Amino acid sequence: MDAPLWTETHAPTLDDLPQASVRNRLDRAVDEPMNLVVQGPPGTGKTAAVRALAERAHEDGTDLVELNVADFFDRTKKEIRQDPRFESFLTGRSRMPKRDMINRVLKESASYAPVSGDYKTIVLDNAEAIREDFQQALRRVMERHHRTTQFVIVTRQPSTLIAPVRSRCFPVPVRAPTADEIEATLADILDAEGVDYDDDGLEFVAGYADGDLRKAILGAQTAAVEADEVTMTTVHETLGDVGYDDELAAVLDAAETGDLTEARTTVRTLLDDEGYDGQSLLVDLLDAARKRYDGETLARLHRLAGEADHDLVTGTDDRLHLTHLLATWAQVDA
Repeated sequence: MDAPLWTETHAPTLDDLPQASVRNRLDRAVDEPMNLVVQGPPGTGKTAAVRALAERAHEDGTDLVELNVADFFDRTKKEIRQDPRFESFLTGRSRMPKRDMINRVLKESASYAPVSGDYKTIVLDNAEAIREDFQQALRRVMERHHRTTQFVIVTRQPSTLIAPVRSRCFPVPVRAPTADEIEATLADILDAEGVDYDDDGLEFVAGYADGDLRKAILGAQTAAVEADEVTMTTVHETLGDVGYDDELAAVLDAAETGDLTEARTTVRTLLDDEGYDGQSLLVDLLDAARKRYDGETLARLHRLAGEADHDLVTGTDDRLHLTHLLATWAQVDA
């Protein structure tokens, strides 16, 4: 889809957030810049809600610093140093261990004075991937800069946060939206875009999304782009063909050739941007594998998938467990 994504062009303001409890808690954080843990399932609008908070709180956009945890932990030291957001902090520090690089970026980001107002906001997105040693460093930075920096931790799994970090943050639960809430949001967006729709089309998209607002919005946009309207007929025709076959194939290709960086990047995109959870992605990867492998190659993947499924149920980092599965399979199959 080449057009700008509706999830970005129709990002909500604080007043537009559909869940009253989330609106009220974030509204309080504008005047009282408390640290927050914004927690909930994938695709429920957590990051959009945090950006709406920052837009209300800060006149200057530079007072919002967004750090996706995967930007650190899923990348090499060279990739981190070359990122334009971080290179000014890391110039001349090529020998610095990765952990110290991450800590330095965090400390330097927190130490700068706010451009407008009394504080700035640092957002740590997809925080379920934060390792404990980094969390200990985060705790110390939060203590040192609590007067001028508001920390907002966005996560699907708040249980992965250590107690000293959780105790310094006010929890903001974001539940999966109801079908009615999804349909109301879609109607507002389609009205703004001038796209025709009917109630059956909205209901179909809401059911297809199964509580994932991001998936619903992108599904409606797909139908609108392909058919110029969102009705039961057009949605069924377009969304019935929507899938991630190419992305899943790319993951398997990358793992097969040993390019685990590429495999990890695509897995991260599917988990973070497309609304997959770990177990659903594992199921679809196995379906894609059955179309291209057989015999012992496929059998080995299934055996490893059984172990990965257990880790996904009991563990805390879907991306880590899926990447480990692909790495182990690629080594065995080599």
